[in-house]
Amino acid sequence: MGKNIKTLNKKKIALIVIGIVVLLLLSGFSYLYYLLNKPNKIEIDESKLSINTSLEQNTNSEVTNIALFGIDAPEGVRGRSDAIMILSIDETNKKLKLSSIMRDSYVNIEGYGKDKITHAYAFGGAELAMNTLNQNFDLNISRFMTVNFTTLPKIINDLDGIQINITSGDLKYINSYIDNLNGINKTSSPHIRRTGLQTLDGTQATAYARIRYDGGDQARTSRHRNVLEAVFNKLLSTSASKYPKVLEELLPLVDTNISPTEFMSFGTDVLSMKPKKINEKMFPCDTHRKGEMIKGVSYQTFNIKEETKEIHKFIYE
Repeated sequence: MGKNIKTLNKKKIALIVIGIVVLLLLSGFSYLYYLLNKPNKIEIDESKLSINTSLEQNTNSEVTNIALFGIDAPEGVRGRSDAIMILSIDETNKKLKLSSIMRDSYVNIEGYGKDKITHAYAFGGAELAMNTLNQNFDLNISRFMTVNFTTLPKIINDLDGIQINITSGDLKYINSYIDNLNGINKTSSPHIRRTGLQTLDGTQATAYARIRYDGGDQARTSRHRNVLEAVFNKLLSTSASKYPKVLEELLPLVDTNISPTEFMSFGTDVLSMKPKKINEKMFPCDTHRKGEMIKGVSYQTFNIKEETKEIHKFIYE
């Protein structure tokens, strides 16, 4: 009898422990779900995205492509996408890939004709911007994330700064941008005094991303990519215990059509891959593009068929 009572007590204790664990997991899941509901949800009509639905079957690859847009406009204004990137989660090859599209690329924008790709976002928001990427480069993008560069200082400050390698060309211009941002945001970030790898605060990093006079659009696109990769690397090195606070601050600054369950799925995929770096490439590539003046406006023109092959090779192979 005594033995049976002991066994029953052990079973009760075990059930209580299991119950507590389940409750903790459920509460953790609920909090995570609450956090992932914080981004601004944007409705997108997928029938207007010109998606190539047979792409994965044709390439034999399991790849999720997410468009990343960085706009630089006052709050409430749509603005042009100064940064245009495609984040590819390549489960087949266990890689993260980042394709940067030059903002001055001369492409067809549905309903507007040939223009700079940066204008697609201003004309029709993320929906038209994704349509433009899919239509010109034969892609299957249906998800996006947009961040306004006016919020970049807050994002980076919440991460305690990011590591950026400052060149002599950057140093010539960055401090005037820092002064401009300090004046707008009533901040007092110091000037950058030297070249080399260093930790930049939010204002300094945003100033770096905005430099447009050293190296033209190609160098500016590269700076945007450097900032994004530095933010990603800082997130990877951040203690998991700090994630809730960081996400609480950052996610409301993002516009997206990615659902909380999709966020968790993508996050699980990335964590399972354990990426040490992001593979990067800029398009149109050096061999296909040339600067050209059309009706007094400077564009990056290129062979669209050859460039599409290059993008597919990078993303899917």
